Amino acid sequence: MSNTYFEILRPGINSSIQDKGRNHLYHIGITISGAMDQRIFKLSNALVNNKLNEGVIEFAYQGPLLKLKNGSVNFAIAGNVKFNILRKNSQIEEGKCFQNYLLENDDQIDIITTINSVFGYLAVEGGFQIEKIWNSYSVNTKAKVGPNNGEKFSANEKIYIKKTKVEKFLEKNLNYKVLVQKNIRAIKGTNFNYFSDDSKNKFFQEEYLVTKQSDRMGMRLEGAKLENTINTNIKSEGLVKGVVQVPADGNPIILFSDHGSIGGYPKIAVIITADHDKAAQLLPGSKIKFKEVNLNEAEELYEIYSNDTNNLIKKIK
Repeated sequence: MSNTYFEILRPGINSSIQDKGRNHLYHIGITISGAMDQRIFKLSNALVNNKLNEGVIEFAYQGPLLKLKNGSVNFAIAGNVKFNILRKNSQIEEGKCFQNYLLENDDQIDIITTINSVFGYLAVEGGFQIEKIWNSYSVNTKAKVGPNNGEKFSANEKIYIKKTKVEKFLEKNLNYKVLVQKNIRAIKGTNFNYFSDDSKNKFFQEEYLVTKQSDRMGMRLEGAKLENTINTNIKSEGLVKGVVQVPADGNPIILFSDHGSIGGYPKIAVIITADHDKAAQLLPGSKIKFKEVNLNEAEELYEIYSNDTNNLIKKIK
């Protein structure tokens, strides 16, 4: 068992372990969870020679302040993130995203803030010394599922690292910037026809405001009220990431990684998988506008998204 670890001097606002997520557990009320931005999660692992589904630290807004103890580590941070490396000789090094670094014993990583975005990722070569729960490292704090007792990290905890030292450090980087975009593509939901024609048009034509009521479970929006002409509640049905529900107040809610497994609000739309990352990175106070696509277009766009992600991984050098 490795004795190399990060000491958490400051936990950050919402720091937890995430991977691709866990599957096949909806029947017992456990949703997929996983990284909110799947593309840059994968890129963070690729930068430190990991398998793409290795568990990483996901943070939102302000990240953690970590001190390395008893070893060395190869790490990378992915996202639009301001961070510093505090060397034990008191030298402060400004960090660059999508580039790996060698961290020595007693060096620190200070993840100060995300920039014009919400989520960022910290990966270490070899991964963290944690157990999979139901075949996933992902933490769902709502359901208390995952490593660390299903909780986000707290001050003074230790995060153990599998590798005790870096045998050979090879610098890697990727020229990439996370582009935050307000235009989000969606297909019609299963209850699209519950809404008035005017509301259908408004949904795909007008902008909505991202409110502060946004987290890993979902994002509440404000804007043109959507009029339900059939029933504001339905029999509870299964939910998926990206579903846009509309409660009785007429303001849409986008469901994200830690959403409930069932719900009884009508579903006007579903954000396409290729745009999940973009939607998750929208800050409170920003605007979002939905564009309708059909199922065939959504499948083609996902193929493009997947190919683009794979090509970015190949560009890391």
